[in-house]
Amino acid sequence: MNYKTDISYRKESLKKLLHFIVINEEAIIEALYLDFKKCRFEAVVTETSYVISDLKHTIKNINSWAKPKRVLPSILNFPSQDFIYNEPYGKILIIAPWNYPFQLVLCPLIAAVAAGNQVVVKPSELTPNTSAIISQILNQTFDKNHVDVIEGGIEVATALLTQRWDYIFFTGSVEVGKIVAQSAAQFLTPVTLELGGKNPCIIDDSAELQLAAKRIVWGKFVNAGQTCIAPDYILIQATVKEKFISFLKDEITNAYGENPEFSPDFSRIINSKNWYRLSEMLNGSNIIFGGQTNEETLYISPTLIDEPSENHALMKGEIFGPLLPIIAFENEAAIQKIISKYEKPLALYVFSKNSKFSRKIIQEYSFGGGCINDTMVHFANKRLPFGGVGHSGIGSYHGRFGFDTFTHKKSIVKKGNWIDIPIRYAPYKDKINFVRKLLKWL
Repeated sequence: MNYKTDISYRKESLKKLLHFIVINEEAIIEALYLDFKKCRFEAVVTETSYVISDLKHTIKNINSWAKPKRVLPSILNFPSQDFIYNEPYGKILIIAPWNYPFQLVLCPLIAAVAAGNQVVVKPSELTPNTSAIISQILNQTFDKNHVDVIEGGIEVATALLTQRWDYIFFTGSVEVGKIVAQSAAQFLTPVTLELGGKNPCIIDDSAELQLAAKRIVWGKFVNAGQTCIAPDYILIQATVKEKFISFLKDEITNAYGENPEFSPDFSRIINSKNWYRLSEMLNGSNIIFGGQTNEETLYISPTLIDEPSENHALMKGEIFGPLLPIIAFENEAAIQKIISKYEKPLALYVFSKNSKFSRKIIQEYSFGGGCINDTMVHFANKRLPFGGVGHSGIGSYHGRFGFDTFTHKKSIVKKGNWIDIPIRYAPYKDKINFVRKLLKWL
């Protein structure tokens, strides 16, 4: 089968994938729970339903996305018809992370298949139950020459990166992203890198503090903070800091109860390595809420930390866990001083009823994407590209943007033969003045 040109085959493959995901949804939810106690609501909203919605959207639009687009020709090429053809890159490698182990395999895969590529998927070894159900579903859906799944750890990923690919799509840490980019450079392979960063959450004194606290608690502690676009630290105007902290405490209790360890809605840390990394960040911290840990169950409670120093481990890199530093600021210069210490983040959030302040923050700082008066919800809109900038990533996807990521835009001019204007041919003589006048009008 020619995956490259047969749009109907791609469409039918995606319909088949949709069928197997729907009938295996309960098994997927169970696998996510077994891997790190992801609750049913989060599994459905952030994993299975998100992927199902993405599939339906792609199936609905694949024909219009894939067809050649006619564009206005240049007068210099008269007479001609000009087109952009959507050509798949070819053989794609997708390396997925563990934090959203179903969604972050399937969504780039859907886009790559829709664009007509052959795909090899490497799911995370840290979520073996989810990786196993992914492998089962994809093996049921696709011929192995079309889509193949290769499970394994670092050694498998390393071996895959030594091979030659036409495109590599990686989601994960900045450190591993650099390794992927170096490997891709050996063959000048284009890449999309979906990485992370220290995402600031800025709150001024005009914000609706209680609502802001509720939305931040959700965005920070969903998936136990193991989300690349979660708020990493809060910058709050000093005059409302204590009031806001009180609201934060209330909202954490409202969401997860007096003891979040027994909440059915709070996930666990993925493994011992990450549990130790996060636990060590608590050392020397001014904990004002939470701070409880349980090594046996890989539990770390939703934790608020007051005014960590810039040299503290919490502030040296992306936290990627349920620890939330809170830092007061007096003025905009103080905001700039803190944010400028870090590389460009994947997300930025600002809470304010002052539209002038919000616009200034959004325009002044470079980041992947974000929200005004909410957190993380920009990820949900398929009409918005999702991706980072600088150290937080290269390239973007979601909806049509995902199809375009895995597509080479091939430019074609179809020249008419009924007339051949001689001006471009030598001898040129006095033609240059005419050309200069013509170009002024183009």
